[in-house]
Amino acid sequence: MAGWITLGIILLLLFIVIVYVIMVYNGLVALKNSIEQSWSNIDVLLKQRFDELPKLIKVCEGYMQHEQKTLEAVIKARSMVQSARTDTQKQQAQNMLTDTLKSLFMVVERYPDLKADAGFRQLSNRISELEDQIADRRELFNASVTIYNTRIEQFPDVIVARLFNFGARTLWQIDPAHREDVTVSFQHT
Repeated sequence: MAGWITLGIILLLLFIVIVYVIMVYNGLVALKNSIEQSWSNIDVLLKQRFDELPKLIKVCEGYMQHEQKTLEAVIKARSMVQSARTDTQKQQAQNMLTDTLKSLFMVVERYPDLKADAGFRQLSNRISELEDQIADRRELFNASVTIYNTRIEQFPDVIVARLFNFGARTLWQIDPAHREDVTVSFQHT
């Protein structure tokens, strides 16, 4: 009789452990899929921005004959986005594209006719809206990655994570140059 009780207790404990492992596994899968969804949401906006750029460049070309380097930098960055394969390459290419767009919009300040062009204003507003949405989605992506990475490092979830090969994910990183202080100088004309 005592042997049956002991066997029953062992089976009950085994059942509880199995249920717990399943719950942790399912939670980690949900977090992993949340990260994938966040990345996909960023991708949608990046694709929209990517598709808008040729229109913006075409409008700018007519006005900015002397700023060929800036336009070429935007075109080159757009090309890098197309050829990026890994998540890290994609992030670097997108960061470069963001930088070149900032440069383009700074150069536009020298061209009042371009700034006044309705097509340019519409396209630049659209791209600015997309940039804001991309920044929001990157925040959400990083939050999802942080939650996931924390879970796979915490005990006892770390055991299940290692057992089923759940690896850490990389946060969306910005270019280190964006962390530097900005120099502002006012020139008297």
